Amino acid sequence: MAAQTFVMPGQVLPEDVLPVPRKSTIPLKLGPGLRHTPPSTITTTFAGPLCIDRKKNAIWVENNSGRYIPQINDGIIATVHHSSTDWYHCSITPHTTFAQLPQLSFEGATKKTRPQLSSGSLICARVTAASKHLDPEIACYNPSTGKSEGLGELKGGMVFDISLGMARRLLLNKQKEEGRLVILEDVAEAVAFEIAVGRNGKAWVKANGIKETLLVGEALQVTDEGALNVDEQRKLVKRLLRQV
Repeated sequence: MAAQTFVMPGQVLPEDVLPVPRKSTIPLKLGPGLRHTPPSTITTTFAGPLCIDRKKNAIWVENNSGRYIPQINDGIIATVHHSSTDWYHCSITPHTTFAQLPQLSFEGATKKTRPQLSSGSLICARVTAASKHLDPEIACYNPSTGKSEGLGELKGGMVFDISLGMARRLLLNKQKEEGRLVILEDVAEAVAFEIAVGRNGKAWVKANGIKETLLVGEALQVTDEGALNVDEQRKLVKRLLRQV
């Protein structure tokens, strides 16, 4: 997120705004708020800061409002609602159609070894197909490597709702420099925990105990809702740690 410009809906992005990848083989990735019209026109679909990740050759418009719209390759956290013969039907966000997860879309899964997920099970998955005309499809492994790469069932822990903008900031490689976030780094100095963040505005947290898990979740949500700066985040962490 090396550069930011505020854009309005319907703007056509000039070529000099687009990121230039270090390797020519890396394709340009368009995130939320942008539409591609062949051959090379990129138009904004809503207002907000234009964000760029040059390392990933990605560009998107930051926006905390509205509902999550699945995009191919997005990492998300979903809840299994029910299953059918060959599919798990998963909830990504409330009041939207279910995402379809093939029951064999797990590392090394066969009909005999596939995970047996029940209603309410949490999974970390990646969007493999997305269209406004069809239900999204997700998978819990990388089709290119056949490996899970951190995807799959999330056991234990708790899920916390965060804004879409906060989710994107948490997924940045350099949270402090690019996302102005130190909250997780400071909490981790005193509390051991695991975390998985979904672009659909979900954060799964698992610590050694319930109090610690709730502390991490509260730290994320207060930082998000209050738009806390770095100094305010550090004060928040100190206050929360005194309660444990």
